[in-house]
Amino acid sequence: MTSEFKMKQIPSLFKKGTTWLKRFQSLTGLVLIIIMAIILSPRQHGTGHILFLTSENISDIFRQVSENGIIAIGMTFVILTSGIDLSVGSLLAVAATFSAKILTQWDPPFGQSLHLFLAIFLPLILTTSFGTIYGLVISKLKIQPFIITLAGMIGIRGFARFLTNNANIDIGFGDDISSVFANLLSPKPVVISTFVIAAIVMSILLSRTVFGLRVKSIGDNSIGSRYAGLPVTKIILLTYALSGFLTGIAGILHAAQNHQGSPNDGMSYELDAIAAVVIGGTRMTGGKGSILGTIIGVFIMGILTNTFRLKGVDINIEMMAKAIIIVIAVWLQMPRQGKNKG
Repeated sequence: MTSEFKMKQIPSLFKKGTTWLKRFQSLTGLVLIIIMAIILSPRQHGTGHILFLTSENISDIFRQVSENGIIAIGMTFVILTSGIDLSVGSLLAVAATFSAKILTQWDPPFGQSLHLFLAIFLPLILTTSFGTIYGLVISKLKIQPFIITLAGMIGIRGFARFLTNNANIDIGFGDDISSVFANLLSPKPVVISTFVIAAIVMSILLSRTVFGLRVKSIGDNSIGSRYAGLPVTKIILLTYALSGFLTGIAGILHAAQNHQGSPNDGMSYELDAIAAVVIGGTRMTGGKGSILGTIIGVFIMGILTNTFRLKGVDINIEMMAKAIIIVIAVWLQMPRQGKNKG
């Protein structure tokens, strides 16, 4: 009797297990990637420790994902409105080069502290302004986000190259203001802490505020949101401005860590950010997603990259593997999208 009862429970347990896996598919994917990384990881010479699990490697992963993570957080807000921002890589480049230019080619008649503050503050104003322009054009002129941010990707990259005359601007390693900037913003704890703070603040903004609720509402049904009296234009404008601001932060950290501002920095960063958002379960058509999901997506991509590097896998194979994972992530979302839209 007991054995028969257990047999009858198997389909029910299987169904519950499948439902749980679908609900937490991003987290399940992260766990599987971590297990794979541990199994495939080389061992340290001498100690025999698993290289992937060493504290140095784990802190390196956190550092490596921080820039993309900050950008992906902003991209989450944009995609939740059913938009897209293809220009974040170019925005990162313009923030890094503008900051480097202020530090190395400007000799203001005031102290180092204010000079340092402006080298951080002015690039943030610039990238936030570009985001604000996107929001205005998208919401007022009704131009598709894909088109306007594609134009931004090309034009802003050109602006970064014009700004630097197609050359890298080295920040240097001496005792001047540019070195103070690099020494202040490049250590691992600073970079990782910035990422963590951005994730916490933006998660609260998305999940606990009226602004976050309206972002999701607009992505779910923009026409209905307008009829409901929501300030759609203002929300879209703020969303793109927020993405520009966060990308500016990533650009400044990028310049500090690399001791230079290059107009060619940030190439394909927009694809990495979009991939992290999608893998994290945010719906590409807007309305549904979370910052936590995006963080999980960022770490899936980061751990995958780290594993390939530890194994010395060819970068072309790495790119193909990532492409397959992105397709699988989108495919896994499709049944749930159908149910939600239906």
